[in-house]
Amino acid sequence: MSDTDESKAPEKPTRRQFLGSTGVAVLGAAAGIGLGVAGGAMIRGSRNTLSKDAILLGCDEHLYEWQGDWAKLPKSKSFGYTQAVCEDGQGRILIFNNSADTVAVFDPDGAYMHSWGSEYEEGAHGMQRVVENGEEFLYLALTKQHKIAKTTVDGELVWELGYPREAGVYFNEEGYLPTNIAIAPTGDFYVADGYGQNYVHQYTHDAEYVRSWGGTGEDSTHFKQPHGIWVDTRGPVPMVVVADRGNMRLVYYNLEGELIRPYPYEVHTPCHFDQRGEFLLVPELWGRVTILDGNNKVYTRLGEYEGAANLPDYPNVAPELRLAGKFTSPHECIWDREGNIFCVEWIGDGRVTKLRHVT
Repeated sequence: MSDTDESKAPEKPTRRQFLGSTGVAVLGAAAGIGLGVAGGAMIRGSRNTLSKDAILLGCDEHLYEWQGDWAKLPKSKSFGYTQAVCEDGQGRILIFNNSADTVAVFDPDGAYMHSWGSEYEEGAHGMQRVVENGEEFLYLALTKQHKIAKTTVDGELVWELGYPREAGVYFNEEGYLPTNIAIAPTGDFYVADGYGQNYVHQYTHDAEYVRSWGGTGEDSTHFKQPHGIWVDTRGPVPMVVVADRGNMRLVYYNLEGELIRPYPYEVHTPCHFDQRGEFLLVPELWGRVTILDGNNKVYTRLGEYEGAANLPDYPNVAPELRLAGKFTSPHECIWDREGNIFCVEWIGDGRVTKLRHVT
């Protein structure tokens, strides 16, 4: 297993652990009509431009067509571990990966446009887009470079920020391994030190340190790999939600870092988040993507691959084991403006899948 990304990934599940948390599986397609199981009921999907061989995932308003190998790289280029994905204001899809083409930019149809950011190749892990006063920016979590950075969507550096000395929990930068960043409506941002000391660090919009909370542990006030972080604005009050992957749970805090509640059992290896309407999208490293409803109950699960983490050479499983319609190691997913899902997986030569929203 490479230490490029998930060097502190949770222990692989036993069969009993994995089966104990399974949910909705991949849906098939027959004669151009998608049929699938959701809560025991058969759901009929749309014929909407589907071929007879279409692979459908999900149910009801979250029905998707699997479109594998979506990103069309030139023959002279190749992905490293595909870590993060976002859509910019022009509808371009940005793929953050551990290669010289660290931020690879594609048009909505998957055609390669250009790349930038080779200086971040080693550190590439988390990426979050934000619009501030009409201008787009990216916040980058650079894990093995022990820092975060803010850039424009075209790669112009705004600032870089090293380890938080003010927190008083680090001897040096080596203990700081940030994995993801969340931005609040206030402009404050939160950094998850998912592979380091297991803290969340809060900063103002101007990158001034505010506070830290967490540390290593299994109770609700501590973390065991806070890999992903998000400011959930689906309810009346924004809340910080942490993907505490090592403890296999989501944990909610207010914007001041005070515990609100944990959500155990619904997820097994949550990596990060995106939201659309009342729904929350959660990629899970051991081979599935979950959509939670407004009450954080499972609405559907996508592309579940039973026993994925136990495949030979995981996560760099052989191409013949990377099955259409099934994820092996989902690391980050987003919805685009049209409701399609893009998913990148933690695989050494990269894997980018589009799930086209079927209406």
